[in-house]
Amino acid sequence: MSNGVDGAKVILAGDVGGTHARLAFMEAQGQDFSIVTEKIYPSHDFSKLEDIVTEFLKENKTKPELAGIGVAGPVRDGKCVATNLPWIVDSVTLAAACGLARVDLLNDLEANAYGIATLAAADFAVLQKGIPDPKGNAAVISAGTGLGEAGMYFDGVALRPFAGEGGHASFAPEGEVQGELFEYLMRRYGHVSCERALSGPGMVNIYDFLRDTGRGTQTRAVVEQMRHGDPAAAISQAALTDECELCVEALEIFVRIYAAEAGNLALKFLATGGIYIGGGIAPKILSFLRKPLFVEAFLGKGRMKLLLEAVPVQVILNENTALRGSARAALLRADPKL
Repeated sequence: MSNGVDGAKVILAGDVGGTHARLAFMEAQGQDFSIVTEKIYPSHDFSKLEDIVTEFLKENKTKPELAGIGVAGPVRDGKCVATNLPWIVDSVTLAAACGLARVDLLNDLEANAYGIATLAAADFAVLQKGIPDPKGNAAVISAGTGLGEAGMYFDGVALRPFAGEGGHASFAPEGEVQGELFEYLMRRYGHVSCERALSGPGMVNIYDFLRDTGRGTQTRAVVEQMRHGDPAAAISQAALTDECELCVEALEIFVRIYAAEAGNLALKFLATGGIYIGGGIAPKILSFLRKPLFVEAFLGKGRMKLLLEAVPVQVILNENTALRGSARAALLRADPKL
Protein backbone atom coordinates (compact mmCIF):
# COMPACT_ATOMS: atom_id res chain seq x y z
CA MET A 1 0.00 0.00 0.00
CA SER A 2 1.52 3.31 -1.04
CA ASN A 3 -1.56 5.50 -0.89
CA GLY A 4 -4.18 5.89 1.81
CA VAL A 5 -7.89 6.36 1.56
CA ASP A 6 -8.95 8.93 -1.08
CA GLY A 7 -5.35 9.69 -2.03
CA ALA A 8 -4.09 10.41 1.51
CA LYS A 9 -0.35 10.07 1.92
CA VAL A 10 0.89 7.21 4.10
CA ILE A 11 3.70 8.31 6.40
CA LEU A 12 5.84 6.21 8.72
CA ALA A 13 6.07 8.24 11.94
CA GLY A 14 8.24 7.54 14.96
CA ASP A 15 8.58 8.84 18.51
CA VAL A 16 11.68 7.24 20.01
CA GLY A 17 12.64 7.78 23.63
CA GLY A 18 14.87 6.16 26.20
CA THR A 19 12.09 3.86 27.41
CA HIS A 20 9.80 3.26 24.45
CA ALA A 21 9.94 3.50 20.67
CA ARG A 22 6.54 4.20 19.14
CA LEU A 23 6.06 3.65 15.43
CA ALA A 24 2.92 4.28 13.44
CA PHE A 25 1.60 4.47 9.95
CA MET A 26 -0.28 7.73 9.60
CA GLU A 27 -2.50 9.02 6.84
CA ALA A 28 -2.09 12.68 5.97
CA GLN A 29 -4.98 14.38 4.19
CA GLY A 30 -3.84 17.96 3.81
CA GLN A 31 -2.92 18.98 7.36
CA ASP A 32 -5.12 16.32 8.99
CA PHE A 33 -3.28 13.33 10.43
CA SER A 34 -4.79 10.05 11.57
CA ILE A 35 -3.15 6.88 12.87
CA VAL A 36 -3.76 3.77 10.77
CA THR A 37 -1.78 1.40 12.97
CA GLU A 38 0.86 1.77 15.68
CA LYS A 39 3.01 -0.29 18.00
CA ILE A 40 5.14 0.45 21.03
CA TYR A 41 8.48 -1.33 21.43
CA PRO A 42 10.75 -1.42 24.52
CA SER A 43 13.74 0.59 23.31
CA HIS A 44 16.33 -1.28 25.38
CA ASP A 45 15.31 -4.64 23.86
CA PHE A 46 16.92 -3.63 20.55
CA SER A 47 20.51 -2.87 19.61
CA LYS A 48 19.55 -0.30 16.98
CA LEU A 49 16.52 1.56 15.69
CA GLU A 50 16.75 -0.03 12.24
CA ASP A 51 15.81 -3.40 13.79
CA ILE A 52 12.61 -1.92 15.23
CA VAL A 53 11.71 -0.25 11.94
CA THR A 54 12.35 -3.45 9.98
CA GLU A 55 10.19 -5.49 12.36
CA PHE A 56 7.37 -2.94 12.18
CA LEU A 57 7.41 -2.89 8.37
CA LYS A 58 7.38 -6.68 8.15
CA GLU A 59 4.48 -6.95 10.58
CA ASN A 60 2.34 -4.46 8.66
CA LYS A 61 3.43 -5.19 5.07
CA THR A 62 3.08 -1.54 4.20
CA LYS A 63 5.36 0.71 2.17
CA PRO A 64 5.17 4.35 3.26
CA GLU A 65 5.58 7.28 0.91
CA LEU A 66 7.38 9.40 3.51
CA ALA A 67 8.97 8.83 6.90
CA GLY A 68 9.64 11.13 9.83
CA ILE A 69 11.13 9.91 13.10
CA GLY A 70 11.73 11.91 16.26
CA VAL A 71 14.55 10.68 18.50
CA ALA A 72 15.56 11.81 21.99
CA GLY A 73 18.94 13.39 21.33
CA PRO A 74 20.68 16.04 19.24
CA VAL A 75 20.37 15.53 15.48
CA ARG A 76 23.18 16.81 13.29
CA ASP A 77 23.66 16.11 9.58
CA GLY A 78 21.05 13.37 9.66
CA LYS A 79 22.62 11.52 12.58
CA CYS A 80 21.75 11.30 16.26
CA VAL A 81 23.68 9.93 19.21
CA ALA A 82 20.73 8.99 21.40
CA THR A 83 20.93 10.54 24.86
CA ASN A 84 19.53 7.72 26.98
CA LEU A 85 20.19 4.78 24.65
CA PRO A 86 23.41 3.15 23.34
CA TRP A 87 22.42 3.96 19.77
CA ILE A 88 23.72 5.99 16.89
CA VAL A 89 20.76 6.68 14.62
CA ASP A 90 21.53 7.43 10.98
CA SER A 91 18.90 8.71 8.56
CA VAL A 92 20.69 7.05 5.61
CA THR A 93 20.54 3.53 7.07
CA LEU A 94 16.98 4.16 8.25
CA ALA A 95 16.02 5.14 4.70
CA ALA A 96 17.53 1.91 3.40
CA ALA A 97 15.56 -0.08 5.98
CA CYS A 98 12.37 1.67 4.85
CA GLY A 99 13.08 1.33 1.14
CA LEU A 100 12.88 5.11 0.77
CA ALA A 101 15.18 7.71 -0.72
CA ARG A 102 15.17 9.62 2.58
CA VAL A 103 13.94 9.58 6.15
CA ASP A 104 13.49 12.85 8.00
CA LEU A 105 15.23 12.47 11.36
CA LEU A 106 14.49 15.10 13.98
CA ASN A 107 14.80 15.67 17.70
CA ASP A 108 11.83 14.32 19.66
CA LEU A 109 10.97 17.72 21.14
CA GLU A 110 11.19 19.29 17.72
CA ALA A 111 8.67 16.62 16.68
CA ASN A 112 6.45 17.63 19.60
CA ALA A 113 6.66 21.25 18.46
CA TYR A 114 5.63 20.29 14.92
CA GLY A 115 2.71 18.32 16.33
CA ILE A 116 1.20 21.16 18.34
CA ALA A 117 -0.25 22.80 15.22
CA THR A 118 -2.27 19.63 14.51
CA LEU A 119 -4.06 19.60 17.89
CA ALA A 120 -7.48 20.88 18.96
CA ALA A 121 -8.43 22.88 22.05
CA ALA A 122 -9.51 19.68 23.83
CA ASP A 123 -5.92 18.42 23.60
CA PHE A 124 -4.71 21.02 26.11
CA ALA A 125 -5.18 21.79 29.79
CA VAL A 126 -4.70 25.47 30.61
CA LEU A 127 -2.52 26.33 33.62
CA GLN A 128 -2.32 30.06 32.88
CA LYS A 129 -4.57 31.74 30.34
CA GLY A 130 -2.27 34.70 29.78
CA ILE A 131 -2.74 37.02 26.83
CA PRO A 132 -1.98 35.04 23.65
CA ASP A 133 0.32 36.80 21.19
CA PRO A 134 -0.43 35.48 17.68
CA LYS A 135 2.89 36.83 16.40
CA GLY A 136 4.98 35.70 19.38
CA ASN A 137 7.47 32.89 19.67
CA ALA A 138 6.55 29.76 21.62
CA ALA A 139 8.32 26.85 23.29
CA VAL A 140 7.71 23.33 24.53
CA ILE A 141 9.24 21.61 27.56
CA SER A 142 8.74 17.92 28.28
CA ALA A 143 9.86 15.84 31.24
CA GLY A 144 9.86 12.08 30.75
CA THR A 145 12.77 9.65 30.71
CA GLY A 146 14.81 12.78 30.11
CA LEU A 147 14.10 16.50 29.79
CA GLY A 148 13.52 17.96 26.36
CA GLU A 149 13.09 21.56 25.24
CA ALA A 150 12.43 23.10 21.84
CA GLY A 151 11.44 26.45 20.43
CA MET A 152 9.11 27.81 17.79
CA TYR A 153 9.88 31.16 16.18
CA PHE A 154 7.32 33.24 14.32
CA ASP A 155 8.55 33.89 10.77
CA GLY A 156 5.81 36.36 9.86
CA VAL A 157 3.47 33.61 8.65
CA ALA A 158 3.64 30.66 11.02
CA LEU A 159 5.53 29.16 13.94
CA ARG A 160 8.64 27.27 12.81
CA PRO A 161 9.98 24.64 15.25
CA PHE A 162 13.64 24.25 16.06
CA ALA A 163 15.44 21.81 18.32
CA GLY A 164 17.38 22.53 21.49
CA GLU A 165 19.17 20.63 24.25
CA GLY A 166 18.21 22.90 27.14
CA GLY A 167 17.48 19.93 29.38
CA HIS A 168 21.22 19.42 29.71
CA ALA A 169 21.91 23.02 30.70
CA SER A 170 22.90 23.54 34.33
CA PHE A 171 20.24 23.24 37.01
CA ALA A 172 19.53 26.56 38.71
CA PRO A 173 18.29 25.84 42.27
CA GLU A 174 15.92 28.26 43.97
CA GLY A 175 15.84 28.50 47.76
CA GLU A 176 17.70 26.69 50.51
CA VAL A 177 16.22 23.22 50.01
CA GLN A 178 16.90 23.20 46.25
CA GLY A 179 20.39 24.50 46.99
CA GLU A 180 21.01 21.46 49.19
CA LEU A 181 19.48 19.26 46.48
CA PHE A 182 21.97 20.74 44.01
CA GLU A 183 24.89 19.89 46.31
CA TYR A 184 23.52 16.37 46.81
CA LEU A 185 23.28 15.83 43.04
CA MET A 186 26.69 17.37 42.43
CA ARG A 187 28.26 14.80 44.77
CA ARG A 188 26.43 12.07 42.87
CA TYR A 189 26.92 13.22 39.27
CA GLY A 190 29.50 16.00 39.08
CA HIS A 191 27.76 18.30 36.61
CA VAL A 192 24.12 18.82 37.57
CA SER A 193 21.95 19.35 34.52
CA CYS A 194 18.32 20.34 34.87
CA GLU A 195 17.44 16.83 33.67
CA ARG A 196 18.96 15.37 36.86
CA ALA A 197 16.07 16.88 38.80
CA LEU A 198 13.40 17.32 36.14
CA SER A 199 12.65 13.90 34.61
CA GLY A 200 11.42 10.51 35.76
CA PRO A 201 14.86 9.63 37.17
CA GLY A 202 15.02 13.21 38.48
CA MET A 203 11.91 12.67 40.57
CA VAL A 204 13.62 9.63 42.11
CA ASN A 205 16.70 11.78 42.77
CA ILE A 206 14.57 14.32 44.65
CA TYR A 207 12.95 11.53 46.68
CA ASP A 208 16.37 10.05 47.52
CA PHE A 209 17.64 13.47 48.59
CA LEU A 210 14.71 14.06 50.93
CA ARG A 211 15.05 10.58 52.40
CA ASP A 212 18.83 10.73 52.79
CA THR A 213 18.76 14.17 54.44
CA GLY A 214 16.14 13.16 56.99
CA ARG A 215 13.31 15.24 55.54
CA GLY A 216 10.80 12.40 55.54
CA THR A 217 10.20 8.75 56.22
CA GLN A 218 9.65 6.10 53.57
CA THR A 219 6.57 3.93 53.67
CA ARG A 220 6.88 0.20 53.14
CA ALA A 221 4.24 0.22 50.41
CA VAL A 222 6.09 2.85 48.33
CA VAL A 223 9.43 1.06 48.76
CA GLU A 224 7.86 -2.16 47.44
CA GLN A 225 6.22 -0.38 44.53
CA MET A 226 9.50 1.32 43.62
CA ARG A 227 11.35 -1.98 43.79
CA HIS A 228 8.94 -3.86 41.53
CA GLY A 229 7.81 -1.15 39.11
CA ASP A 230 8.60 2.31 37.79
CA PRO A 231 10.05 4.19 40.80
CA ALA A 232 9.00 7.64 39.55
CA ALA A 233 5.45 6.45 38.89
CA ALA A 234 5.30 4.94 42.38
CA ILE A 235 6.39 8.24 43.94
CA SER A 236 3.96 10.39 41.96
CA GLN A 237 1.04 8.01 42.51
CA ALA A 238 1.63 7.92 46.28
CA ALA A 239 1.76 11.72 46.26
CA LEU A 240 -1.42 12.09 44.20
CA THR A 241 -3.32 9.83 46.59
CA ASP A 242 -1.70 11.47 49.64
CA GLU A 243 -0.44 8.11 50.88
CA CYS A 244 3.12 9.23 51.62
CA GLU A 245 4.20 12.61 52.98
CA LEU A 246 7.73 12.12 51.63
CA CYS A 247 6.32 11.54 48.14
CA VAL A 248 4.10 14.62 48.39
CA GLU A 249 7.10 16.77 49.26
CA ALA A 250 9.13 15.23 46.43
CA LEU A 251 6.40 15.91 43.87
CA GLU A 252 5.91 19.48 45.10
CA ILE A 253 9.64 20.19 44.66
CA PHE A 254 9.50 18.54 41.22
CA VAL A 255 6.57 20.77 40.21
CA ARG A 256 8.34 23.92 41.42
CA ILE A 257 11.45 23.01 39.43
CA TYR A 258 9.28 22.24 36.38
CA ALA A 259 7.58 25.63 36.64
CA ALA A 260 10.82 27.53 37.20
CA GLU A 261 12.46 25.93 34.17
CA ALA A 262 9.35 26.62 32.06
CA GLY A 263 9.67 30.26 33.13
CA ASN A 264 13.36 30.23 32.19
CA LEU A 265 12.46 28.89 28.75
CA ALA A 266 9.77 31.54 28.27
CA LEU A 267 12.32 34.28 28.98
CA LYS A 268 15.10 32.80 26.82
CA PHE A 269 12.84 32.46 23.78
CA LEU A 270 10.58 35.43 24.61
CA ALA A 271 7.76 32.92 24.22
CA THR A 272 4.83 35.34 24.32
CA GLY A 273 2.98 32.93 22.01
CA GLY A 274 2.87 30.33 24.75
CA ILE A 275 4.66 27.66 26.74
CA TYR A 276 3.55 24.08 26.11
CA ILE A 277 4.27 21.35 28.64
CA GLY A 278 4.55 17.94 27.01
CA GLY A 279 5.90 14.54 27.92
CA GLY A 280 4.37 11.60 29.70
CA ILE A 281 4.60 12.92 33.26
CA ALA A 282 2.63 16.18 33.06
CA PRO A 283 -0.82 14.74 32.25
CA LYS A 284 -0.45 12.24 35.09
CA ILE A 285 0.33 14.92 37.70
CA LEU A 286 -2.11 17.52 36.35
CA SER A 287 -3.79 18.01 39.73
CA PHE A 288 -0.43 19.11 41.20
CA LEU A 289 0.39 21.32 38.22
CA ARG A 290 -2.92 23.10 38.78
CA LYS A 291 -1.96 24.01 42.34
CA PRO A 292 -0.90 27.64 42.97
CA LEU A 293 2.71 26.54 43.53
CA PHE A 294 3.23 25.99 39.78
CA VAL A 295 2.19 29.47 38.65
CA GLU A 296 4.01 31.03 41.63
CA ALA A 297 7.27 29.36 40.60
CA PHE A 298 6.69 30.12 36.90
CA LEU A 299 6.25 33.83 37.64
CA GLY A 300 9.09 34.04 40.16
CA LYS A 301 11.49 35.97 37.91
CA GLY A 302 11.67 39.31 39.68
CA ARG A 303 11.28 42.20 37.25
CA MET A 304 10.07 39.86 34.49
CA LYS A 305 6.96 38.75 36.39
CA LEU A 306 4.71 41.13 34.44
CA LEU A 307 5.93 39.75 31.12
CA LEU A 308 5.43 36.14 32.25
CA GLU A 309 1.92 36.84 33.49
CA ALA A 310 0.93 37.37 29.84
CA VAL A 311 2.43 34.06 28.64
CA PRO A 312 -0.17 31.31 28.09
CA VAL A 313 0.86 28.01 29.70
CA GLN A 314 -0.78 24.76 28.63
CA VAL A 315 -0.25 21.04 29.21
CA ILE A 316 -0.40 18.85 26.11
CA LEU A 317 -2.81 15.99 26.77
CA ASN A 318 -2.60 14.21 23.41
CA GLU A 319 -0.05 11.39 23.74
CA ASN A 320 0.31 11.18 19.95
CA THR A 321 1.63 14.73 19.55
CA ALA A 322 5.20 13.70 18.70
CA LEU A 323 3.99 11.05 16.23
CA ARG A 324 1.76 13.61 14.55
CA GLY A 325 4.63 16.07 14.53
CA SER A 326 7.07 13.61 13.00
CA ALA A 327 4.57 12.95 10.22
CA ARG A 328 3.91 16.67 9.73
CA ALA A 329 7.64 17.44 9.57
CA ALA A 330 8.15 14.77 6.88
CA LEU A 331 5.24 16.19 4.89
CA LEU A 332 6.45 19.80 5.15
CA ARG A 333 10.03 18.92 4.29
CA ALA A 334 8.85 16.99 1.24
CA ASP A 335 6.81 19.99 0.12
CA PRO A 336 7.87 23.26 1.84
CA LYS A 337 5.01 25.11 0.11
CA LEU A 338 2.45 23.41 2.40
